[in-house]
Amino acid sequence: MAGALASIRVVEPVGTKGADEELAATRAASLRLAKVQPAARQRIDYARLDARLRRLVAKPTMVGMAVGIVENGRITFLSGYGETLAGSGEKVTPDTVFRWASVSKGVAATMVAKLAEQGKINLAAPVANYAPGLKLPAGNEYRASVADVLSHRLGLYKNALDNKLEEGQSPQVLRAELSTLNAICAPDTCWSYQNIAYDSASDMVARATGQSYQQAVQQRLFAPLGMTSASLTREGLVSSPSWARPHSVGRRPLEVLEPYYRVPAAGGVNSNIKDMSLWMIAQMGGMPGVLDPKLLDTIHARLVKTPGERGRMRKFLERLGDAWYGLGWRSYDYAGHQIVGHRGGVAGYRSLILFDPKLKSGVVALWNSNTSQPGGLEFEVMDMLYGLPFRDWMEVDKSGGPAAEPEAEEIASTGSGEPR
Repeated sequence: MAGALASIRVVEPVGTKGADEELAATRAASLRLAKVQPAARQRIDYARLDARLRRLVAKPTMVGMAVGIVENGRITFLSGYGETLAGSGEKVTPDTVFRWASVSKGVAATMVAKLAEQGKINLAAPVANYAPGLKLPAGNEYRASVADVLSHRLGLYKNALDNKLEEGQSPQVLRAELSTLNAICAPDTCWSYQNIAYDSASDMVARATGQSYQQAVQQRLFAPLGMTSASLTREGLVSSPSWARPHSVGRRPLEVLEPYYRVPAAGGVNSNIKDMSLWMIAQMGGMPGVLDPKLLDTIHARLVKTPGERGRMRKFLERLGDAWYGLGWRSYDYAGHQIVGHRGGVAGYRSLILFDPKLKSGVVALWNSNTSQPGGLEFEVMDMLYGLPFRDWMEVDKSGGPAAEPEAEEIASTGSGEPR
């Protein structure tokens, strides 16, 4: 296995026989990683966790859910629960495709960092050099760096102009309109979560590669990692053989909305739970020929403290310490350990990824309703990994339903429920 992984390298989309052969080799290696390996199970009580997840999905706010767990760098658990559409009888399986929402930001940061690794983008250079369509207050596009874009340090108020995106306005027009706003701070001096400005990453990638953002990510990340279900468009979701329909917290089916597919770097990825698990393995360092360890250190680095995250995650404060943001990734101190992850949400969908890079272990989850309740899953898994006393973080044993609004910044508080 080590030899197979060592042979993986990035496949450039040149269409040559050699490139095709190497792509086949990387996919073969990924297929081996994608198989569930019970022998790698050591710390987690999977029977207990499965029973709790079955109880969770029976809650009145839930419809369907898929969960993947990795221990020791290998997938140890893939399971689906509930239905793709309330009342349909169509079961969620590990092959059911959901939306990632703002977990997509880690994909964009990884793609830009790969281009930086190749000398095509300088993370420290002004964003104006690579995304000239982004205009910031007071000409700050010449002061803000590429890294500032990917770490939400642009001096804009939170979720600037998202409401206009949700109304159907062009992302390109809105990126220029950002210049008309008042800055809340100078670039690199404060943190404020963004979607429209963040998606200037898709312009950077397109200009550096000569491909669309979707094409570049598919060919340079998803294909080498063997993520065969992954896509970045609405059509990619709804054309999947099995896909989860979005629902309100009251299990009412919702429309699959388009706006945040139009800012794909901020919230455009779809996949099944198996491919999301492969993505987590790669982020842990399990595919070094595709994602170099130095690249991972760069994007996971703790660049800016985000104390407001502790407020949103307040029910976990017994063990949750400081929270930070890097390039498209959050990190936390948790019970003395350093963990990396992100959450996301668009109308009718929620997602999470959380892992310990040192243990090469973690959890991913996707579900198709607006409830925040499954968010406690990530910390129940971490507690098992660390041998900590049990806490009912998912509130499975609690009577009554949780509020629809989640703790995480990545999920909207507006009516559309789009990424924040």
